[in-house]
Amino acid sequence: MSWFESLVLGLVQGLTEFLPVSSSAHLRLTAAFAGWKDPGAAFTAITQIGTETAVLIYFRKDIGRIVSAWFRSLFDKAMRRDHDAQTGWLVIVGSIPIGLLGVTLKDQIEGPFRDLRVTATMLIVVGLVIGVADRLAARDESGGRHRAPKQRKTLENLGVKDGLIYGLCQACALIPGVSRSGATISGGLFMGYKREAAARYSFLLAIPAVLASGAFEVKDSVSGGHVAWGPTLFATVIAFASGYAVIAWFMKWISHKSFMPFVWYRVALGVVIIALVSAGVLSPHAAESAS
Repeated sequence: MSWFESLVLGLVQGLTEFLPVSSSAHLRLTAAFAGWKDPGAAFTAITQIGTETAVLIYFRKDIGRIVSAWFRSLFDKAMRRDHDAQTGWLVIVGSIPIGLLGVTLKDQIEGPFRDLRVTATMLIVVGLVIGVADRLAARDESGGRHRAPKQRKTLENLGVKDGLIYGLCQACALIPGVSRSGATISGGLFMGYKREAAARYSFLLAIPAVLASGAFEVKDSVSGGHVAWGPTLFATVIAFASGYAVIAWFMKWISHKSFMPFVWYRVALGVVIIALVSAGVLSPHAAESAS
Protein backbone atom coordinates (compact mmCIF):
# COMPACT_ATOMS: atom_id res chain seq x y z
CA MET A 1 0.00 0.00 0.00
CA SER A 2 1.37 3.40 -0.98
CA TRP A 3 1.20 6.53 1.18
CA PHE A 4 -1.22 8.11 -1.29
CA GLU A 5 -3.52 5.09 -1.05
CA SER A 6 -3.40 5.25 2.75
CA LEU A 7 -4.28 8.97 2.64
CA VAL A 8 -7.30 8.39 0.41
CA LEU A 9 -8.49 5.30 2.28
CA GLY A 10 -8.02 7.00 5.65
CA LEU A 11 -10.19 9.90 4.47
CA VAL A 12 -12.81 7.48 3.16
CA GLN A 13 -12.86 5.63 6.49
CA GLY A 14 -13.23 8.81 8.51
CA LEU A 15 -15.84 10.41 6.24
CA THR A 16 -18.07 7.34 6.03
CA GLU A 17 -17.72 5.53 9.38
CA PHE A 18 -20.45 7.50 11.15
CA LEU A 19 -22.76 8.07 8.22
CA PRO A 20 -25.34 5.38 7.34
CA VAL A 21 -23.55 4.44 4.11
CA SER A 22 -21.10 1.69 5.25
CA SER A 23 -17.43 2.59 5.62
CA SER A 24 -16.30 -0.99 4.89
CA ALA A 25 -18.20 -0.92 1.60
CA HIS A 26 -16.64 2.40 0.62
CA LEU A 27 -13.14 1.21 1.43
CA ARG A 28 -13.73 -1.87 -0.70
CA LEU A 29 -15.28 0.18 -3.53
CA THR A 30 -12.62 2.90 -3.49
CA ALA A 31 -9.93 0.28 -3.97
CA ALA A 32 -11.95 -1.47 -6.70
CA PHE A 33 -12.63 1.72 -8.68
CA ALA A 34 -9.02 2.91 -8.33
CA GLY A 35 -7.63 -0.45 -9.39
CA TRP A 36 -5.87 -0.95 -6.05
CA LYS A 37 -5.70 -4.16 -4.06
CA ASP A 38 -8.47 -4.62 -1.53
CA PRO A 39 -7.19 -3.08 1.73
CA GLY A 40 -8.75 -6.01 3.57
CA ALA A 41 -10.68 -6.51 6.77
CA ALA A 42 -7.55 -6.05 8.92
CA PHE A 43 -6.91 -2.56 7.50
CA THR A 44 -10.55 -1.64 8.08
CA ALA A 45 -10.49 -2.86 11.69
CA ILE A 46 -7.24 -1.06 12.53
CA THR A 47 -8.21 2.28 10.96
CA GLN A 48 -11.52 2.10 12.83
CA ILE A 49 -9.47 2.55 16.01
CA GLY A 50 -8.85 6.07 14.71
CA THR A 51 -12.52 6.82 14.21
CA GLU A 52 -13.43 5.32 17.59
CA THR A 53 -10.80 7.51 19.23
CA ALA A 54 -12.75 10.42 17.75
CA VAL A 55 -15.88 9.03 19.45
CA LEU A 56 -14.04 8.75 22.77
CA ILE A 57 -12.99 12.38 22.59
CA TYR A 58 -16.28 13.78 21.27
CA PHE A 59 -18.39 11.93 23.87
CA ARG A 60 -15.73 12.07 26.62
CA LYS A 61 -18.07 13.60 29.20
CA ASP A 62 -20.80 11.00 28.57
CA ILE A 63 -18.29 8.16 28.53
CA GLY A 64 -16.53 9.33 31.71
CA ARG A 65 -19.85 9.58 33.52
CA ILE A 66 -21.03 6.15 32.30
CA VAL A 67 -17.76 4.38 33.14
CA SER A 68 -17.64 5.96 36.60
CA ALA A 69 -21.25 5.02 37.39
CA TRP A 70 -20.80 1.49 36.01
CA PHE A 71 -17.67 0.89 38.08
CA ARG A 72 -19.41 2.12 41.24
CA SER A 73 -22.37 -0.16 40.51
CA LEU A 74 -20.04 -3.15 40.90
CA PHE A 75 -19.76 -2.42 44.62
CA ASP A 76 -22.87 -0.36 45.38
CA LYS A 77 -26.21 -2.07 44.69
CA ALA A 78 -28.05 1.27 44.88
CA MET A 79 -26.00 2.52 41.91
CA ARG A 80 -27.42 -0.26 39.73
CA ARG A 81 -30.60 1.79 39.39
CA ASP A 82 -28.60 4.76 38.08
CA HIS A 83 -29.24 5.48 34.40
CA ASP A 84 -25.55 5.89 33.51
CA ALA A 85 -24.63 2.64 35.28
CA GLN A 86 -27.42 0.84 33.44
CA THR A 87 -26.22 2.31 30.14
CA GLY A 88 -22.77 0.88 30.83
CA TRP A 89 -24.20 -2.58 31.47
CA LEU A 90 -26.38 -2.34 28.34
CA VAL A 91 -23.40 -1.41 26.17
CA ILE A 92 -21.72 -4.59 27.41
CA VAL A 93 -24.86 -6.67 26.75
CA GLY A 94 -25.31 -5.10 23.32
CA SER A 95 -21.70 -5.91 22.39
CA ILE A 96 -22.13 -9.64 22.90
CA PRO A 97 -23.81 -10.46 19.53
CA ILE A 98 -21.16 -8.80 17.36
CA GLY A 99 -18.38 -10.29 19.48
CA LEU A 100 -19.68 -13.85 19.10
CA LEU A 101 -20.53 -13.51 15.41
CA GLY A 102 -17.31 -11.66 14.63
CA VAL A 103 -15.23 -14.58 15.89
CA THR A 104 -17.53 -17.26 14.46
CA LEU A 105 -17.79 -15.71 10.99
CA LYS A 106 -14.22 -14.37 10.71
CA ASP A 107 -13.44 -16.38 7.54
CA GLN A 108 -16.66 -15.29 5.86
CA ILE A 109 -16.08 -11.64 6.82
CA GLU A 110 -12.63 -11.70 5.25
CA GLY A 111 -13.78 -13.71 2.22
CA PRO A 112 -17.28 -14.23 0.73
CA PHE A 113 -18.85 -11.22 2.48
CA ARG A 114 -16.46 -8.94 0.55
CA ASP A 115 -18.02 -9.93 -2.78
CA LEU A 116 -19.19 -6.71 -4.47
CA ARG A 117 -22.54 -8.29 -5.30
CA VAL A 118 -23.16 -8.84 -1.60
CA THR A 119 -22.05 -5.29 -0.85
CA ALA A 120 -24.35 -3.82 -3.51
CA THR A 121 -27.32 -5.86 -2.32
CA MET A 122 -26.80 -4.76 1.27
CA LEU A 123 -26.47 -1.12 0.22
CA ILE A 124 -29.86 -1.28 -1.48
CA VAL A 125 -31.76 -3.44 1.02
CA VAL A 126 -30.54 -1.70 4.16
CA GLY A 127 -30.96 1.66 2.45
CA LEU A 128 -34.65 0.90 1.96
CA VAL A 129 -34.92 -0.24 5.59
CA ILE A 130 -33.39 3.05 6.74
CA GLY A 131 -35.86 4.90 4.54
CA VAL A 132 -38.85 3.15 6.11
CA ALA A 133 -37.49 3.79 9.64
CA ASP A 134 -36.92 7.45 8.79
CA ARG A 135 -40.46 7.91 7.46
CA LEU A 136 -41.87 6.22 10.57
CA ALA A 137 -39.93 8.60 12.83
CA ALA A 138 -40.96 11.62 10.76
CA ARG A 139 -44.63 10.59 10.97
CA ASP A 140 -44.44 10.28 14.75
CA GLU A 141 -42.67 13.61 15.10
CA SER A 142 -45.04 15.57 12.86
CA GLY A 143 -48.32 13.85 13.73
CA GLY A 144 -51.09 14.29 11.19
CA ARG A 145 -54.43 15.86 10.47
CA HIS A 146 -56.25 13.73 13.02
CA ARG A 147 -53.58 12.95 15.61
CA ALA A 148 -51.00 14.72 17.72
CA PRO A 149 -47.25 14.10 17.40
CA LYS A 150 -46.12 10.95 19.20
CA GLN A 151 -43.55 11.22 21.96
CA ARG A 152 -40.52 9.09 21.06
CA LYS A 153 -38.25 7.36 23.57
CA THR A 154 -34.96 8.65 24.96
CA LEU A 155 -32.04 6.66 26.34
CA GLU A 156 -33.71 6.87 29.75
CA ASN A 157 -36.15 4.27 28.37
CA LEU A 158 -33.42 1.84 27.28
CA GLY A 159 -33.73 -1.66 28.77
CA VAL A 160 -32.16 -5.09 28.29
CA LYS A 161 -34.52 -6.10 25.47
CA ASP A 162 -33.85 -2.95 23.45
CA GLY A 163 -30.14 -3.19 24.25
CA LEU A 164 -29.98 -6.70 22.78
CA ILE A 165 -31.93 -5.61 19.68
CA TYR A 166 -29.47 -2.76 19.20
CA GLY A 167 -26.66 -5.29 19.54
CA LEU A 168 -28.16 -7.62 16.92
CA CYS A 169 -28.56 -4.67 14.56
CA GLN A 170 -24.91 -3.75 15.08
CA ALA A 171 -23.84 -7.34 14.34
CA CYS A 172 -25.40 -7.05 10.88
CA ALA A 173 -22.66 -4.53 10.04
CA LEU A 174 -20.15 -7.39 9.84
CA ILE A 175 -21.33 -7.60 6.23
CA PRO A 176 -19.88 -4.79 4.07
CA GLY A 177 -22.66 -2.58 2.76
CA VAL A 178 -24.86 -2.78 5.85
CA SER A 179 -23.39 0.15 7.88
CA ARG A 180 -23.02 -0.03 11.64
CA SER A 181 -24.63 3.38 12.21
CA GLY A 182 -27.32 2.74 9.59
CA ALA A 183 -28.33 -0.61 11.11
CA THR A 184 -28.30 0.51 14.74
CA ILE A 185 -29.91 3.92 14.17
CA SER A 186 -32.69 2.49 12.01
CA GLY A 187 -33.18 -0.26 14.61
CA GLY A 188 -33.53 2.44 17.25
CA LEU A 189 -36.02 4.36 15.12
CA PHE A 190 -38.13 1.22 14.63
CA MET A 191 -38.13 0.75 18.42
CA GLY A 192 -39.46 4.27 18.84
CA TYR A 193 -36.34 6.18 19.90
CA LYS A 194 -35.61 9.78 18.98
CA ARG A 195 -33.12 10.28 16.17
CA GLU A 196 -30.46 11.87 18.38
CA ALA A 197 -30.88 9.21 21.09
CA ALA A 198 -30.57 6.40 18.52
CA ALA A 199 -27.42 7.97 17.04
CA ARG A 200 -25.82 8.65 20.42
CA TYR A 201 -26.34 5.08 21.62
CA SER A 202 -25.18 3.74 18.25
CA PHE A 203 -21.84 5.51 18.65
CA LEU A 204 -21.44 4.46 22.30
CA LEU A 205 -22.32 0.84 21.52
CA ALA A 206 -19.69 0.67 18.78
CA ILE A 207 -16.78 1.53 21.10
CA PRO A 208 -16.13 -1.90 22.74
CA ALA A 209 -16.68 -3.86 19.52
CA VAL A 210 -14.51 -1.66 17.31
CA LEU A 211 -11.66 -1.32 19.79
CA ALA A 212 -11.68 -5.06 20.50
CA SER A 213 -11.73 -5.87 16.78
CA GLY A 214 -8.91 -3.44 16.11
CA ALA A 215 -6.81 -4.83 18.97
CA PHE A 216 -7.43 -8.37 17.71
CA GLU A 217 -6.27 -7.45 14.20
CA VAL A 218 -3.23 -5.59 15.57
CA LYS A 219 -2.22 -8.73 17.49
CA ASP A 220 -2.68 -10.95 14.44
CA SER A 221 -0.86 -8.47 12.19
CA VAL A 222 2.12 -8.17 14.53
CA SER A 223 2.53 -11.93 14.61
CA GLY A 224 1.68 -12.45 10.94
CA GLY A 225 3.48 -9.44 9.51
CA HIS A 226 0.88 -8.88 6.77
CA VAL A 227 0.16 -5.17 7.39
CA ALA A 228 2.23 -2.22 6.14
CA TRP A 229 2.37 -0.40 9.47
CA GLY A 230 3.55 3.00 8.27
CA PRO A 231 0.74 3.64 5.77
CA THR A 232 -1.84 1.91 7.99
CA LEU A 233 -1.03 4.08 11.01
CA PHE A 234 -1.03 7.17 8.79
CA ALA A 235 -4.49 6.20 7.50
CA THR A 236 -5.64 5.70 11.11
CA VAL A 237 -4.60 9.25 12.04
CA ILE A 238 -6.35 10.65 8.95
CA ALA A 239 -9.47 8.64 9.84
CA PHE A 240 -9.43 10.11 13.36
CA ALA A 241 -9.25 13.72 12.18
CA SER A 242 -11.89 13.42 9.45
CA GLY A 243 -14.09 11.20 11.63
CA TYR A 244 -14.20 13.76 14.44
CA ALA A 245 -15.40 16.45 12.02
CA VAL A 246 -18.12 14.14 10.68
CA ILE A 247 -19.42 13.28 14.18
CA ALA A 248 -19.79 16.96 15.04
CA TRP A 249 -21.67 17.62 11.79
CA PHE A 250 -23.82 14.48 11.91
CA MET A 251 -25.06 14.98 15.48
CA LYS A 252 -26.40 18.39 14.43
CA TRP A 253 -27.86 17.05 11.19
CA ILE A 254 -29.70 14.09 12.67
CA SER A 255 -31.72 16.12 15.17
CA HIS A 256 -33.77 17.84 12.46
CA LYS A 257 -32.94 16.39 9.03
CA SER A 258 -34.19 13.38 7.08
CA PHE A 259 -32.08 10.32 6.26
CA MET A 260 -33.52 10.20 2.74
CA PRO A 261 -30.44 11.71 0.99
CA PHE A 262 -28.41 8.79 2.37
CA VAL A 263 -31.13 6.33 1.33
CA TRP A 264 -31.16 7.53 -2.29
CA TYR A 265 -27.36 7.56 -2.35
CA ARG A 266 -27.16 3.97 -1.10
CA VAL A 267 -29.74 2.69 -3.57
CA ALA A 268 -28.12 4.51 -6.51
CA LEU A 269 -24.64 3.28 -5.58
CA GLY A 270 -25.87 -0.29 -5.20
CA VAL A 271 -27.55 -0.21 -8.61
CA VAL A 272 -24.41 1.22 -10.24
CA ILE A 273 -22.23 -1.49 -8.68
CA ILE A 274 -24.55 -4.27 -9.86
CA ALA A 275 -24.56 -2.79 -13.37
CA LEU A 276 -20.76 -2.50 -13.49
CA VAL A 277 -20.24 -6.03 -12.16
CA SER A 278 -22.82 -7.41 -14.61
CA ALA A 279 -21.08 -5.60 -17.48
CA GLY A 280 -17.72 -7.02 -16.45
CA VAL A 281 -16.25 -3.59 -15.68
CA LEU A 282 -15.68 -4.54 -12.03
CA SER A 283 -14.72 -7.93 -10.67
CA PRO A 284 -17.04 -8.96 -7.84
CA HIS A 285 -14.19 -10.62 -5.99
CA ALA A 286 -11.57 -8.77 -3.98
CA ALA A 287 -8.08 -8.63 -5.37
CA GLU A 288 -5.34 -9.87 -3.07
CA SER A 289 -5.35 -7.69 0.03
CA ALA A 290 -2.90 -4.82 0.07
CA SER A 291 0.06 -5.01 2.40
